Amino acid sequence: MRQNMRQTPRRLSHKTTLVTALAATTALALAGCGAEASGSDSDGGSDSAGTTDSDATEWPEEITISLVPSVEGEDLAEALDPLTTYLSDGLGITVEGVVATDYAATVEALGADQAQVLITDAGSLYNAMEQYDAELILRDVRFGATSYASIAMTNDPGTYCADEVVTATYGATGDELSYCNGTEAGPDATGQGPAGLDTLGSIAEGTPVALQAATSPAGYQYPVVAMREQGIDTDAGIQQIPVEGNNNAVLAVANGDAEVGFAYWDARSTVTEEVPTVGEDVVVFAYTEMIPNGGVAVAPSLPEDLVAELTTLMDDYADSSEEAATVMFDLVGLSDWSADTAEDEITRYGEILAEFSQ
Repeated sequence: MRQNMRQTPRRLSHKTTLVTALAATTALALAGCGAEASGSDSDGGSDSAGTTDSDATEWPEEITISLVPSVEGEDLAEALDPLTTYLSDGLGITVEGVVATDYAATVEALGADQAQVLITDAGSLYNAMEQYDAELILRDVRFGATSYASIAMTNDPGTYCADEVVTATYGATGDELSYCNGTEAGPDATGQGPAGLDTLGSIAEGTPVALQAATSPAGYQYPVVAMREQGIDTDAGIQQIPVEGNNNAVLAVANGDAEVGFAYWDARSTVTEEVPTVGEDVVVFAYTEMIPNGGVAVAPSLPEDLVAELTTLMDDYADSSEEAATVMFDLVGLSDWSADTAEDEITRYGEILAEFSQ
């Protein structure tokens, strides 16, 4: 079992030894007594050379993770237990998991010190960093990526495609889907944006455009910002067709209810059974900026060496066993975590959010 008192390598480099204490002058001996009174072991093995940073190097006996799981109800404890057990064993301290009602609640939990670790969405990561000085340590990985683009799709490629329509294979499902304006240049779709955004300027006044809820990054926020940057009046210059969910945004375009629609890359694959010809009928003509996945952040109160070990453990979790990979996907819908945090994407997401918070 690891000891709760740790050295923090980035702050402390030397220990006070017993030999030094015995050879000290009276003044230093008194200082040594003060150190002993503060909890120094007789062998000097766990206390720092000074007492100023002692609180910063002490590990808590327990930490709590706040998250919004994919599972619900009675399966929750079973889903959480493998992850918290893995972290408890690896850290040598108790790790508990608590369920937040929504992503915003994870930030509130950190602010109230009810949780010291958050597994949450990108917007909440940004808020936790801005409001409570949380540290971003990991990013969520889905289908091998830590970010994704919103697709602009149409049933009228003659208006929105400045070049030939091409097909590419969407690797996640194997579907053959249509693209133009350089959104995909090879046989395999990569979904990397931004691309073709200037063609959003072709959206004429009064065009029916399928948009999701205003809280949706891919279905509303990033598309609206992209259209505004191309001079489109998204309030009065288009006919907003409200839809619920990415699949319904695709269906609105496929069924002709909207001429243009927006969804995450590549939501067309969600309706191939319902509309087998969607890969031909609905063409992607632009990608927005990349939208960041969520991730993991920690409270600034946690010791730096604990954070380092926690980061490594969580980064390695999905590869630790087949059970871990299954638990991770079932619990939070992820295939992995990555220590490549790309914090600038989270910062940009905060700027996007700010446009809709006024």
